[in-house]
Amino acid sequence: MIGIELEELMARRDFRSVATELSKENPVDIAQLLSELEDNDLAVVFRLIEKKLAAETFSYMDQEQRQILLQIFSKKEIKAVLDEMFADDVVDTLEDMPSNVITSILDNIDEKTRARVNKLLQYDEFTVGSIMTTEFIELYPEMTVEEALLKIRRLGIHSETVYTCYVVEERHLIGIVTAKDLLINEPTTEVKYLMQENFIVVNTRDDKEDVANLFRKYGLIAIPATDSEGCIVGIVTFDDAIDVLTEETTEDMHKMAAMTASDDTYLKTSVFDHAKHRIVWLLILMASAAVTGFLILSNDEIFKIMPMLIAFIPLLMDTGGNCGAQSSTLIIRGLSIGELKFSDFFEIVWKEFRVSLLISAVLASVGGLGTYFILGDAKVAIVVSVSLIVTIVVAKLIGCILPVLAKKCNLDPAFMASPLISTIIDFCSMVIYFNVAYLLI
Repeated sequence: MIGIELEELMARRDFRSVATELSKENPVDIAQLLSELEDNDLAVVFRLIEKKLAAETFSYMDQEQRQILLQIFSKKEIKAVLDEMFADDVVDTLEDMPSNVITSILDNIDEKTRARVNKLLQYDEFTVGSIMTTEFIELYPEMTVEEALLKIRRLGIHSETVYTCYVVEERHLIGIVTAKDLLINEPTTEVKYLMQENFIVVNTRDDKEDVANLFRKYGLIAIPATDSEGCIVGIVTFDDAIDVLTEETTEDMHKMAAMTASDDTYLKTSVFDHAKHRIVWLLILMASAAVTGFLILSNDEIFKIMPMLIAFIPLLMDTGGNCGAQSSTLIIRGLSIGELKFSDFFEIVWKEFRVSLLISAVLASVGGLGTYFILGDAKVAIVVSVSLIVTIVVAKLIGCILPVLAKKCNLDPAFMASPLISTIIDFCSMVIYFNVAYLLI
């Protein structure tokens, strides 16, 4: 159902049809439709959605919409929605909420769920514990397939996933078994003969981005999380991993563009906040560009001897900046997905050095010959060619070295991207240009 149809039904106050049509929709699409409604209509339409579907929809709504509903709804309505949600989704709802709203929410959920939510809230926001869910299926090694399936039928409705179940002994995780294995084996077969003892497991204190990358590497749908004693306390599911990767990618894009990351969407971020997130880095980059400008002024004697050299400053700075940005982008991507490590440092530098020689040979030849044919001055053509070769080699090396060193120093390699790389290389290219010019002219 498209938004226009919903608006028409609401205009006619045909609530029965609204409820019928919404029941056919995916919760993600419903959340998108609700985002286009006025606050009063939002509450009316949400109340028309079937309880379980409403809880799923609520988990996909943005924080602003959730807060509006929580302020409008009665305690009974809040409890009805939250009781149908998984603990990790409730925690996501609480993030960035005012303290009085958080208190109200915790007061309106059952004691068991509140205990789970409070436990998850204790974990640092960058750890696995902050994104895991505590709803999963535990099985015991002596259970038969029949007993295991009965337990799945009984508890599956309250579990995040039933495709993978976790075999425990005195709370310690000893293996995993899939629903497929249970379905295709005899009812009398014991779980211990079906469980896999070689599996991926993470700790609740591990970095959530590193764990999210495990899903991409191994193609998993869920990973168990254990505490320091090896007891299973939760699982991380692929949908949580996707959220983490999306969040981290967005943050890296902001850093690579020299901006402070924002939690809100573009349109919902105020003009003042947009400016605040950008101005600091722009001031830093402007100051560093001013240093390059002073360097040019301090070498004005060379321009008096050969004024035409001024015309090639943009060519050198842009070419060097582009070359450095290419290298840094590839290295940052490799570091982000775990393809590259600090131990690959010398191999990376050696490869980029060879690449820079090939690229500089082509660009210097084209630039030098073009300069000679246009100006007819061999000296200027040689200065431009040599400067291009040295600038490109230096730019490629800076572009690959800085992100790796940043990673080694526990900094985000994304900081070492354009425009920061370009600003550094601009300065280096001018130092190279003037020194080559003085040596050859």
